[in-house]
Order: sequence, then structure tokens, then C-alpha cells
Amino acid sequence: MNPPAEAQVQQKIAHTAGGERVLRRRTIWRVASVLSLLAGLGLFLAWLPLPARGALIISLSANQLLIALLLGFSLIALSLLWSVGQRLDVWVFDALNLRGYHSPWMDRAMWLTTQLGSMGVAALLAGGTYALGNRRFAIDLTLGTLTLWLLVELIKALTDRARPFNLLRETRVIGWRAPGLSFPSGHTAQTFFVMALSISSFQLPLGIAAVLYGIAALVAFTLVYVGAHYPRDVIAGAILGLVWGILSVMIAPYF
Repeated sequence: MNPPAEAQVQQKIAHTAGGERVLRRRTIWRVASVLSLLAGLGLFLAWLPLPARGALIISLSANQLLIALLLGFSLIALSLLWSVGQRLDVWVFDALNLRGYHSPWMDRAMWLTTQLGSMGVAALLAGGTYALGNRRFAIDLTLGTLTLWLLVELIKALTDRARPFNLLRETRVIGWRAPGLSFPSGHTAQTFFVMALSISSFQLPLGIAAVLYGIAALVAFTLVYVGAHYPRDVIAGAILGLVWGILSVMIAPYF
């Protein structure tokens, strides 16, 4: 049986006792989140000296890859409103989460791989590079990780998308049921951000960069495999992580 669309779920919530109050609070939280994000961006731009501000805006607007990634993320976010997108998401999710080869050792391996996208791994990497004397990278990684986490939480509050195991009864959940919302995937965003920042900061060759992005893609795949996210969640997370990595490299000289 096909799962209800997310719009239908919201409609059911609205008809339950206190549902309208909950939806009103969510709306207020979404508006407050957007205003906070815009205020933070405005304060940062106001803090920069005028020449630096102009140079940063020009460099951002001239970066075609950044613009393309932002456009792609916006299209994926808008596609959450389309029922056909939800049906396709569920079909791909079922194919990766329920069908195919599954075994206890593979489940454990996938769950362990998923943890590469945790903030704990990023903290260990930042601490290790700081101890080895690369303080610039450690600081950039720490600030980028914290700000990316805030951004992901803001976007999750705006999209308000439930995780697949909350809507699909046959979902295989490996490990614990992660709390919070689903879009975008924070673990995927974190992994791609770390890889993008590392490649740019250390000027890594193409071969090593391909391996690192391959690991990040594997982490994204495992998040669907373990039942934590839909495919569009991880695709959007990957794009967001790349965007944050590019922005971190571009903004770092101004700190």
C-alpha cells in the first residue's frame, strides 16, 4: 500500500486535537529561523570592510559551480512539494532499503560507515590536525561544522519532512531510530563538507580527491540502506556539503 503524501500527513495533524496549534508553532519557528539566518548573514557582511565586502560578493557571484549547486539544491527542495517526487523517492528507497542482498555483517558494515558523517569524527579530525600544527584547517573545520549543523537544522525546520521509518511501515531500520527530521541529511552534508574542505585546503591531487568523494558517496548510500533518509535527502545533503566547503574556502581569508 502506498504511503500517504506528506501533505496528507500534515492535513491529518491539523484535524487532531491541538493540531492547529502545533502547525502554528511550526510556522512561527520557520519564519524565525529564516529571519535569524538572514540577520546572521547581514551582520557578517556589515562587519566586513567595504572593499572586502565587494570583493567577496563579486567572487561569489562569479563562481559558476557554486551557483549551479545552489540552483540544484533549490530544485530538489521545491520537488518536495510534488507527489510524483515522493513516489519516486519511496520507490528508490524501497529498492535500496528492502530489496537486494542483506546480511548481518553487511548491516553492521553499513552502519559503521554511516558514522563517518558524524560530528564526532569531524571533532577528532579537527583535534588531530590542530595537534599536528595545522591550526588554520582545524579552525576552518570546526567553524564550518558548527555553522553547517545550524544551517541543516534550520532547513529541516523549514521543510518539516518526516523520516521514512515514520511513514513507511516496512522500513528496515539498522541501529537506532535517529530523532529529528529528514531533509536534508546532516551526515551526508557533513561528510561532503569535510571532503571538499580537505581537498581544497591541502591541494590534494585528482586521484585522492576522487577516492574521498567516493567515500562520501558511500556514506550517503548507507543512510538510505539503514533506513534513516530518503534518496533526495542525501542528494540535497551532498550538494549542501559541497556548497559549504566552497564557501568556507572563499570566506576563510576574511577571518
